Amino acid sequence: MNVILLERVGKMGDLGDEISVRNGFARNFLIPKGKAVRANAENRRVFEGRRAELEKIALEKHDVAQARANTLESVAIVIAAKASDEGKLFGSVGTQEIADALVAQGKDVHKTEVRMPDGVFGNVGEYEVSIQLHSELSATIMVAVVAED
Repeated sequence: MNVILLERVGKMGDLGDEISVRNGFARNFLIPKGKAVRANAENRRVFEGRRAELEKIALEKHDVAQARANTLESVAIVIAAKASDEGKLFGSVGTQEIADALVAQGKDVHKTEVRMPDGVFGNVGEYEVSIQLHSELSATIMVAVVAED
């Protein structure tokens, strides 16, 4: 299915790009979330009429994300978890625990924005975690997982 993107979508394309995606991805994600519309003559005409408005909205979203990224600069959090004497955790530390620790510090972060490409943490130690605030903007924080007393 061909769609016109109404905002930048990851590695798919930028505002106004006409791309071909699988039908299910378009019907179940892009169109319901307002990220794209079907590519037809009428929608192309409507899009061109709204292009300036959509570009302004995209710039505002980027500015908000940049401000959030500035608040996350040099942030370090400490998460205490039960661990064995060897440093192996009983359980793991994942996106929810990291997001909760950031919210406790007064940062506006949702668990879906926390990126852990190597999976959850199962050992005591220090880790770098990426927070994806915008499709083209992320911040890096330090997470220290320590053994609970």
